[in-house]
Amino acid sequence: MSNQANSSAVRYPDEASLVERVGPAFSVDGMLAARNKTRAAIGEIASKVRPGMVEEDAVAMAKGVLVAAGLELSWHPTRVRFGRNTLKPMRQPSEAGVVLGENDLFFIDIAPRFEAWEGDGGASFVVGEHAEFERCARDAETLFHDVRRKWLREGATGQALYAYADEVACRMGWTLNFDLPGHRVSDFPHAAIHTGSLAAFEATPSAMRWILEIHLRDPQLRFGAFFEDMLLEDVYY
Repeated sequence: MSNQANSSAVRYPDEASLVERVGPAFSVDGMLAARNKTRAAIGEIASKVRPGMVEEDAVAMAKGVLVAAGLELSWHPTRVRFGRNTLKPMRQPSEAGVVLGENDLFFIDIAPRFEAWEGDGGASFVVGEHAEFERCARDAETLFHDVRRKWLREGATGQALYAYADEVACRMGWTLNFDLPGHRVSDFPHAAIHTGSLAAFEATPSAMRWILEIHLRDPQLRFGAFFEDMLLEDVYY
């Protein structure tokens, strides 16, 4: 083949396309199935959490729920975090032995794999009654959707989405934890494709390629709340 034929036949993707490429097993149906099973597992795990439970026992229970649902424990640890541990960055281990109180806050963060496809999701929950815990948990999910709709409405870049999230979190009275800056998701493992964050992405993210993470923290560092899900259109919510 001549050099001229080569130059006309080969197309080189731009940087954004390289970042958003997927593996050979990627499928829309598979990714949605993994996402739906992840959200269902979060609800089931939350329903089994009770005051008086030790955090380590909740994590063991969560792993059992995932395995019973036919999900593989996948590419990051299964996390259920109670009380003061809700402040911690995800890569920082929990303080051992924390017990969920009668009026308390916890969140779930799981990354199971369903067959070839990655799931990833998180949400916060309150047991008993506590107005500030309830507001923080509600605001984490509200901000997630606010940022997601900015993406839909404006085609904002990943960088712009997290700058906006930081600004709105401050207006809400919280601080945004940038140790959880969003990441790729794909057929397993996405890390073989791209390990950079959504907050650093300089293009408009594509649907079904990214996880948007929102971790709000009390400015006085007493507690936090977390919500994450795949960037998707309104029809999926």
